[in-house]
Amino acid sequence: MVVLEVVLGLAFGLLIIFGGLLRWNEVRYRKKGLPPGTMGWPVFGETTEFLKQGPNFMKNQRARYGNLFKTHILGSPTVVCMDPELNRYILMNEGKGLVPGYPQSMQDLMGKWNISAVHGSLHKSMRRAMLRLIGPNMIKDQLISEIDEFLRSYLSNWSGKVIDIQEKTKELWCLSALQQIAGIETGPLANELKSEIMNLVLGTLSLPINFPGTNYHRGIQARRKIVSILEKLIKERVASPCSLNYMLDSLLRNDDDAKQKLNDEQIIDLVITVVYSGFETVSTTSMMAVKYLSEHPRALEELRNEQFDIREGKSPKDMLKWNDYKSMIFTRAVIFETLRLATVVNGVLRRTTQDMEMKGCIIPKGWRIYVYTREINYDSFMYPEPLAFNPWRWLDKNLESHQYFLAFGGGGRLCPGKELGIVEIAMFLHHFVTKYRWEEVGGDRLLKFPRVEAPNGLHIRIWDY
Repeated sequence: MVVLEVVLGLAFGLLIIFGGLLRWNEVRYRKKGLPPGTMGWPVFGETTEFLKQGPNFMKNQRARYGNLFKTHILGSPTVVCMDPELNRYILMNEGKGLVPGYPQSMQDLMGKWNISAVHGSLHKSMRRAMLRLIGPNMIKDQLISEIDEFLRSYLSNWSGKVIDIQEKTKELWCLSALQQIAGIETGPLANELKSEIMNLVLGTLSLPINFPGTNYHRGIQARRKIVSILEKLIKERVASPCSLNYMLDSLLRNDDDAKQKLNDEQIIDLVITVVYSGFETVSTTSMMAVKYLSEHPRALEELRNEQFDIREGKSPKDMLKWNDYKSMIFTRAVIFETLRLATVVNGVLRRTTQDMEMKGCIIPKGWRIYVYTREINYDSFMYPEPLAFNPWRWLDKNLESHQYFLAFGGGGRLCPGKELGIVEIAMFLHHFVTKYRWEEVGGDRLLKFPRVEAPNGLHIRIWDY
C-alpha cells in the first residue's frame, strides 16, 4: 500500500511538473499581436507531433486557428502560413525583411555558405555560379550528353531482376551528381561519398541535438567526412591544374573572372547544396513517377509512345539532344503531376529580420515563417479531382506558370537547378520506359511526410520491353 501511494504521488508530481512546463511555455509566447496557436514543450516544442502527424497536424491547427498560426518546430518559434496569396508575397519579397530561415539542423549540415542560407550580394554571386554550372546553356552544351551516357550504363543490366527502385534512384542520382561535379567514377570513393550523403540528408530534418545515435549526430559526422574529401580534391586540383570541365574545376578556375570569386569553403558548401538538392528531389520524383505510371497504364502508354517517337530515326547509340528533351511535352507533364501529387516539396522557410505585420498579426524579429505550400497541391479549384493522377492537366501551359504553383520556390529564390532536375528525370524515364517493362511486387508501404519514402523499399520486377 505504501509503495502504491509513493508511485501515485510521483505520478501526480510529474503530472503537475509537465503541466506547469506546458503552461509556462504557452505564457512565455503569449505576446500581444502574435497569431493564435500552441507552442508545446520548452526546447522541443511541437516537433514530434509535426514530424509524426505531418499534414494532419497542419490541418488540425488550421481548423482551430486559421491560415496563420504559431507553433514551435525544429528548434524555433515559427509561424505557419497556409494562405496562398500571403505565401506568394513572402517568397517574392526577400528584400522586405524576409530572408531564408531553414532549421538549425539543415544550416549546420549544409554549411553556413549554402545558397539557401546566404542573401544579398553573396547570394547573387552563388546563384550566378550555380546557373553557370547547371543552367540551360550548360545543360544544352555539355550536361545532357553526360547524363545520357551515364544513364545508358547504369540502366544496362536490370532485366530479369527484382530491384528496389527507391534504392536504385537514390544511388543513380548520387553517382550522377558526383560524376558531373568532379568526374568521380563508380568505385570506393563514390561509394563512401554516397553513404555519407545519405546520412547527411537524413539529418537535415531533425532536432539539432548532437548525441550519438541521433540522425543529427550522424549527419554532423557525415558532413565532416564529406568536407574532408572535398578539401583533399580541391588541393589536388589546385596543385595540378587541368582543362577538365567538371563543376568543381570550373569553380576553382573562376571561369567568370569579372564576378566575385568564391573561396574554398564557399565552393564546398555550394557543391554539397548541388548534391543534396538533386539527391532529395530528383531521386524521389523518379521513384514516384515509376510508381504512378505502373498504376496508370494509359499515362504510361502515352509517355512511352512519346519517347519511342523521339527514338524514331535514331540508332541505338545516338545520344539524346536538347531538342529531343524540349519535345518531351507529355513527359514533362508526368513529372509535374508527380511533384504535385507526391508533394516532394512541402514548403520553404523564411526568417524575419524585423518585427512584421501580416494579416493583422505581429511576427517578431528572428521568428521563422513556414511557407507551407503542400495544401495548394490538393486545391480542387486549381486542380479538379486533386487526388487523381492526371498528367494531361499540365498540357495547359498556364498551369505550370500559375502564380500559386510554388514547387520550385519563387522570386529571386526560384530553384536554380529546376531545369536540370526536370532534364534528369525526363531522360531517366526515356531510357527506362523504352528499354523495360515492370510490375510492382510486395505491396510496399509509402510515407509522404516529412519526406516521401518507402520505409522498406519499393520493389519492382523488370524485364525487357
